[in-house]
Amino acid sequence: MKLWTGLALCVGLLAGCTAADDRILFDGQSYRAKLRKVDRQFDTFTVAVSPVSRSLKGAREAGKHEATVYCVSQFGSSDVIWTAGPDAADDMLAISGDTLLLQGKCPGGR
Repeated sequence: MKLWTGLALCVGLLAGCTAADDRILFDGQSYRAKLRKVDRQFDTFTVAVSPVSRSLKGAREAGKHEATVYCVSQFGSSDVIWTAGPDAADDMLAISGDTLLLQGKCPGGR
């Protein structure tokens, strides 16, 4: 009986470790990226990424990834037309507090 309890505990611990390792890291860090549609349009969106203080490079990559995943899932294309994108010069990026704000559109939108 103790063997099964110990085995179940080990399996549970390994499952917990695996879940944490499935996170996508950008520049070695994890970020919260939240995509929202603009004015109920499915093709136009904003992405808020935080905390940008971990790494500006990583925050840019996390925002770009979030937008790409959205465009692929909604429109079948990884293309993004940025109006305020991650490739802008550092001083042109919209940063509010510890959050990077990006805006773009998926081509082929409705």
